[in-house]
Amino acid sequence: MSRFVRASKYRHVFGQPSKKEHAIENVKITNSAWDTNIVSASGQYLSVNWNASGGGAFAILPLPSPFQGIPGFPHKLPDTIPMARSHTATVLDTDWSPHNDSIVASGGEDGKVMIWKVESSMFEGWGTEGWVPQDFDPVLRIDGSPRRIGQVLFHPTASNVLASSSGEYNVKLWDLANPEEPRSVLSGHGDIVQSMTFNPTGTLLVTTSRDRKLRLFDPRVGGEAVRINDGHSGIKGSRVAWMGDLDKIATTGFSKMSDRQVAIWEVGGLSNVKTISLDQSAGVVMPFWTDNNILFLAGKGDGNIRYYEYESDSLYALSEHKSSEPQRGMCFLPRRALSVADCEIARAYKVHGSSIEPIAFIVPRKADSFQSDIYPPAPSIEPSLSAAEFFSGKVASLKLVSLGDGSIISGPPPSAVPSSAVPPTPISASVSSPTTIQPTRTLSVNISSPQAVAKPAPVPVSVPEPSPAAPAKSWAPPPPAAPSAAEVKTPVRSQTSDSKQADLEQENERLEAELRDAREKIRNLELQVETIRANARKAAQALLDE
Repeated sequence: MSRFVRASKYRHVFGQPSKKEHAIENVKITNSAWDTNIVSASGQYLSVNWNASGGGAFAILPLPSPFQGIPGFPHKLPDTIPMARSHTATVLDTDWSPHNDSIVASGGEDGKVMIWKVESSMFEGWGTEGWVPQDFDPVLRIDGSPRRIGQVLFHPTASNVLASSSGEYNVKLWDLANPEEPRSVLSGHGDIVQSMTFNPTGTLLVTTSRDRKLRLFDPRVGGEAVRINDGHSGIKGSRVAWMGDLDKIATTGFSKMSDRQVAIWEVGGLSNVKTISLDQSAGVVMPFWTDNNILFLAGKGDGNIRYYEYESDSLYALSEHKSSEPQRGMCFLPRRALSVADCEIARAYKVHGSSIEPIAFIVPRKADSFQSDIYPPAPSIEPSLSAAEFFSGKVASLKLVSLGDGSIISGPPPSAVPSSAVPPTPISASVSSPTTIQPTRTLSVNISSPQAVAKPAPVPVSVPEPSPAAPAKSWAPPPPAAPSAAEVKTPVRSQTSDSKQADLEQENERLEAELRDAREKIRNLELQVETIRANARKAAQALLDE
């Protein structure tokens, strides 16, 4: 056994729970046995699945801090508070938009997906004399499935794009500006989808299922999975988390002998890199990844939170936060909202008993200046794409924000998407200002006036090349052959011949089908290249170790 201690700047990270008066108490947590995190957080608010009678409901609360109380807000909730109550059956999951801290999505047993917008004025005068609670109303209702909606998940880079999993054993992607039909359906699951997550740029989506398979999808192509592999062999719940831009996936689950496990998978071939046995407890383990290359593991029914540092295809145990209170659910705060003055690198919100407790994970340092080495850029609140651009095939890097000065920078380019031929300049120009306000505007008008749904249409119009009569075809001719075909056919289209127009439409459909096939082939080749590179790195490392 080595006598040397591995060098790491996170070796002394510790969890600091909040004082009792800084937590939120008198929380009536749902009694549903459905396996979700129960709680979700944006940079300003929390949502908690509630134990409500007469239908489903969840609570929306101001975000508590582990360092101070919420000004003007009681830490012990009144018995009656404003609720989001429009579901007719139990709410199973909620998720906050990464591009608007006031937009939250919910899914429930009634098969409905609902979008809610939070106004800060709703929290004025809570608990004071004469205060009357007023419930929240959804700004959008979607008939997601005839069966339950188990999970909802916002897209990380495209505004107004939401994924939902249902009891139909599939995942549907929705454009919230046009929610009549799903834009994409990911199928092939043999049982209930237990967990799902996007990669940082949203070009891939991975799911775990009760059929014990791990599946990798292209969310825009839809249909069957691009890659399928056997996951954890146990029958109990499995979870998945994407490990940032490392092209790795972390999963938690159970072995056949009911040992709790955490596994690392590489994206290229969806092959297993490493599997570690944790213990033999019965609770599902919830994984949370931070861009400090730290993986947090919180087991349901456990009082502790383990955390590991990932390096060279290995997980090195750092420490664990211990508590006597078993957790029922947990979520982590978006990194852009952390307290850098307190050297806080992650913040968890732990649901236990009838309380929600914030826990700050801190790197102990004495310096008062910004510690850039422990704060890599965080995902920004600004979207990189509109929904129309995303579904038309465009790709863009994740926008990042510096936690030191607030400047916006571009993240690494998407590696697993073959649409790199799309020039980046039109993308950045088209989303610089309209998409920042699109979520609020789009969601609020979907209920009030149907003709206002056409508002998002100007976003793709900012690309000057395509014809205004057919904006949906703006992405079809990226290859050199497609534009030339369009140019040849343009004079024919100007003639008023029905037969010529039908021939043109048929040719366009053929070109689109060929383009989709070509993209799938390129994506498969790229995944194979990534697998070969990973194997080469392992072989080189083995030679060096010898």
